[in-house]
Amino acid sequence: MKTNFLILAFLAIGLGSCSSGGGQEEDILPPTPEPDKPLLVKLNCKVDAAVTSRATDYGFEKNDAVGIYMVDYRDGAAGTLQPTGNHADNQRFVYDSTWTPDTPLYWTDDNTKADFYLYYPYAVVTDIHAHAIGIPTDQSTEAAYKQGDFLWGKTAGASPTEQAVNITAHHVFSAAVIHVKAGNGFTEEALAAANVSVRLNGLRQQTTVDLADGSVSLKGEASSVTPLKENDSWKAIIAPQTAQREGLVSITVDGKEYRLTQGDNTPEFTFEAGKRHTFTITVSKTNSGVNVDIGGWEDDGVDHGGVAE
Repeated sequence: MKTNFLILAFLAIGLGSCSSGGGQEEDILPPTPEPDKPLLVKLNCKVDAAVTSRATDYGFEKNDAVGIYMVDYRDGAAGTLQPTGNHADNQRFVYDSTWTPDTPLYWTDDNTKADFYLYYPYAVVTDIHAHAIGIPTDQSTEAAYKQGDFLWGKTAGASPTEQAVNITAHHVFSAAVIHVKAGNGFTEEALAAANVSVRLNGLRQQTTVDLADGSVSLKGEASSVTPLKENDSWKAIIAPQTAQREGLVSITVDGKEYRLTQGDNTPEFTFEAGKRHTFTITVSKTNSGVNVDIGGWEDDGVDHGGVAE
């Protein structure tokens, strides 16, 4: 009886594993759910169109690299940018029609907001609150002029998204553009044929930038700046500062130098962050040599006329 019971039990198991049509069916297990894939951080970085000072005067170029800090919110409140330990610490993104990180960067989860801090150009950062930037004093080449530009931007409270996070980069330095025009005793042809050079004087170009807010601090001693000649103009990147108007601009025509005097204007001029200041200079021959009349600054609409002697 015991043997017969075992046989019947095996038969019952065998019958249970057969289909009604005589074919054998495999056990069907419920599908294993795929783990949620983290959201990849994508960026869309652009330069503020209000003021341009890069050599192309249009925006980012191929192979430009920016540094990104990503700071998560905690308990619904914005975090504080730290030297290290942020969600992303100085992550490099390189531009080639789109922005590509050196390594993929992901959102923490589907709900955690974050602040993004951007700066350009990318560099090794040793102090986020005093990132050292030396603006070249000789900007007579396009490469040196471009080297002087520094951009900073922040996008606050960005929510996790599959779309690119927009970050607008702003110029933290100032720009000077100088136009030299022919006055009495000169023709445009004669001035164009003359050996003319321009220099800005008494300016401090060593700086530090706080990457938390884009503010600039000056360091070092004052020096002269040689701008980049572009067609009939000269342009230079200048650290934000207040400088003495007396001798601020000097023009050399065929070996003879003439400097801007204070005239009836204020004794100082301020180069403002993110602004481009335009000097329109008319060179006129007089009995005592060459006078240089300074036209109005295009950006502030104030007449800063004067004479260089």
